[in-house]
Amino acid sequence: MVYLIKDVISHLESIAPPAYQEHYDNSRLITGDADAEVSGILCALDTTEAVVEEAKDKGCNLIIAHHPILFKGIKSLTGKTYVERTIIRAIKNDVAIYAIHTNLDAVQQGVNQKIAQKIGLQQPRILAPKKGILTKLTTFIPAENADEVLQSLYQAGGGTIGQYAHCSFRVAGTGTFLPLDGATPYLGAAGTESRVEEVRVELMFPNHLRARMVQTLKAAHPYEEVAYYLQALENEHQEVGSGMIGQLPEPMEGREFLRHVKKSMGLQVLKHTALSGKKIQQVALCGGAGIFLLPAAIHLKADVFITADIKYHEFFDADGQITLADIGHYESEIYTKELLKDLLSQKFSNIATYLTTIVTNPISYL
Repeated sequence: MVYLIKDVISHLESIAPPAYQEHYDNSRLITGDADAEVSGILCALDTTEAVVEEAKDKGCNLIIAHHPILFKGIKSLTGKTYVERTIIRAIKNDVAIYAIHTNLDAVQQGVNQKIAQKIGLQQPRILAPKKGILTKLTTFIPAENADEVLQSLYQAGGGTIGQYAHCSFRVAGTGTFLPLDGATPYLGAAGTESRVEEVRVELMFPNHLRARMVQTLKAAHPYEEVAYYLQALENEHQEVGSGMIGQLPEPMEGREFLRHVKKSMGLQVLKHTALSGKKIQQVALCGGAGIFLLPAAIHLKADVFITADIKYHEFFDADGQITLADIGHYESEIYTKELLKDLLSQKFSNIATYLTTIVTNPISYL
C-alpha cells in the first residue's frame, strides 16, 4: 500500500493533536510536500545536517523529529547558521522534516510515559493535567434516533473520559416546535405545532474536535434545524498535560534509586540535591526543562522529581521537601525516537522506519 507524508502526519496528530502544543512551539511539517509518497522514515530527537544526510543515505524522504529545527521565522537562507544549512540540505535532497514536540510531551502515551517505562514506574499518570481544553455538547434528539446519533458522536471523538468510552448523559422530555412556511420537517407539518418525545443528551469532547463534532451532529441528526449548545469547561483533562507521576514496584534507598535511573537512562552523569535518607517510591518526572512542575510534584508528595535544565538557584527550591535530579535535556528525551518508531511501525508496517544513529547532543562530558 502506498502512503503519503500527510498520511503519516495524520496518524501522529491523531495521537498528539497539534492543538496541545505550547504557544511558543512549532510542531508541524517544516519542509517538504505533504502529498509526496513516503519512501522511508528516519526518527530523531533533533534534525541536523548529519541527520538529513543519514536520511538520504538510508533512502528516507521523511524525518520525524521531536525538536523543531525552526522555532522562529527566518528572513534568509544563506547557510550562515546550522539551522539554515539543515533546511537547505533537506530541501535540496527532497527530505521532508516534521516536528512533533510539546504536543507529544502533553499526551498520556507520549514522551514522559516512555521515560516512566524506562525507569520502571507503575500506573503512571499526568502530573499536571491541563484545564480549559474540554467542551460539553448538549443536544436534543427524537428518542428513536438517540442511539444512532450518539454512536456517530462517539466515533467523531466525543464521550471519552480516561479509560471509559461512550460516556454521555440522557434525560427524556418533550420538545415543541412550529414549522413555518418553507420548512421541511422530519416530524410534523408546516403550520402545525408539534410535541415530540425527545432525549436531552450531554457529552464532553476535546476543544480541538469542535468543528468535527458539530458537523457530525448535523449530519447524523434527523432534524432540518438541529438544536444544540456548546459549553466551555474548566475540568482538567486527565490524559493531557505536563509531566508524569508513578510508583516504583518496591521502595528503594535514595542512592540505589539514582544509580538505577543512571543505568536505565544510559547516563554519564546525574546531578541531584542532598538525599533525605527516606526511601523513594513515588516518582515524578518531566522530559526536557520541567522545573516549573516542582510545586506539582511536591503537592502530590513525590519523593523525587526527575527533569533537566535545572539552574543552580532552582535546586534550592527543593527545600528538603523532595529530591531533585537533573539528568540532562538530551538524555531525558533521547528515547523519544524509539517511541516515534513504535508509533509508526504499528500503523505503517510496510514503510522502512529507522532510528537515527547520529548523536545530536551538543554537550560533551569530560
